[in-house]
Amino acid sequence: MVVDPWNRILLAQGDITHLKVDAIVNAANERLAGGGGVDGAIHRAAGAEAMHAACAKLGGCRTGDAKITPGFELPAKFVIHTVGPVYADGRSGEPELLASCYRRSLELAVNHGLTTIAFPAISTGVYGYPFEAATEIALRTVAAFLSASTAVEQVIFIFFRNADFDRANAIHNAVRMGHDSPLKNVPQPPSAVVIREESDDRGGSERVFQRNGKPA
Repeated sequence: MVVDPWNRILLAQGDITHLKVDAIVNAANERLAGGGGVDGAIHRAAGAEAMHAACAKLGGCRTGDAKITPGFELPAKFVIHTVGPVYADGRSGEPELLASCYRRSLELAVNHGLTTIAFPAISTGVYGYPFEAATEIALRTVAAFLSASTAVEQVIFIFFRNADFDRANAIHNAVRMGHDSPLKNVPQPPSAVVIREESDDRGGSERVFQRNGKPA
């Protein structure tokens, strides 16, 4: 039975370390030693000492594979660490390795009974993978996985910068409508989500999902 995956895929703009989901995915290096960008941010938010100790027990991670640790001080219960490819020319196995990052992360989530998972834009930072190509691979790979399985209830693609969120939105809409390449100036799809902070009555704050201006 083929299941429509798109209602379970959300695009969001915000900080992945603030998401209260079963698992967030870390764009890690092969040593799982922490680093810059989202990798460093996740390690710091989780508690660098505890995360470093947990990762040290895993023996590293090959490109295209994934490993899992607790989330420690993060709102997320777990962190799935995956190692994306360094982009060379797009003809050196990078697309297959990048797709494997998403598949292996989802497989780990299913194996651990996790139903909500959030991804950053793997390999699009210092690893140099072109954003449009990487985002299309991510969307198609995740959609294919969700089409074959109902175990994962929600996948969030989260982008820290507004500009990346807007670009991803256009790519999402193009892929969802069955086009071979991303479209420009595509209207915001129903699954687009913005994350904002609201103060609560205890003086704290919480992250609020909104879909087209309404609670998601």
